[in-house]
Amino acid sequence: MELTKERKHKLSEFCNRVGIKFKKIELLDQAFHHRSLTNEAHGVKNNERLEFLGDSVLGMVTAAYLYTKLDNPEGDLAKIKSAVVSEKALAPVALRFGIDKLLLLGHGEELTGGRTKPAILADCMEAIIGAYYLDSGYKAAEKYVLSFIAPAIADTFSQGTKDFKTQLQEKFQKKTKQCPRYELISKTGPDHDQTFKVSVHLGDKVYGPVTAKSKKEAEQLAAKLALEDF
Repeated sequence: MELTKERKHKLSEFCNRVGIKFKKIELLDQAFHHRSLTNEAHGVKNNERLEFLGDSVLGMVTAAYLYTKLDNPEGDLAKIKSAVVSEKALAPVALRFGIDKLLLLGHGEELTGGRTKPAILADCMEAIIGAYYLDSGYKAAEKYVLSFIAPAIADTFSQGTKDFKTQLQEKFQKKTKQCPRYELISKTGPDHDQTFKVSVHLGDKVYGPVTAKSKKEAEQLAAKLALEDF
């Protein structure tokens, strides 16, 4: 299936939007081919094999990041991982990235609203990860995955467990009747790949700054640093 100039332009725009670079743009294009398309168009490869690979890369990047960043028991890490790599979590990211507009579907799937089905969107997210891994290697794929997984982990962690900020607040309030104060030192980088630097103030003591890919995650890490001094 030969790529038109217009299709190449749309794929390049997508790459710029999410901060990735493909050497083989045809590989990225394949990641958007739903199996319903190949059922109707002879000789067109679908994205299922790429999805299979991308699922494993996504899982590895997420597990390694959780292991490195959090000291929680295995059960907590497994719950967070399951939440952030789920269809429910990936589909909204896909919509935010404009993946729904680039999907290539069979006529029947198109008519039944396949372009906005969470399962199809999440599968395409994984296929793109698999394609990027094949095209540019693990480190590039890891950076792309963390651009959306790291903020999701910070949100899930703070909502689903007794996080470092909560622990710090409880201990500090019990000791001083005051609340920790978090300070955003800087925010750098483009929208798709920002870095946040945050410190936490406990009275006259300052811990940090620490850096992370989201403000919430940086605050968690600053709180963790302060807890180590209690």
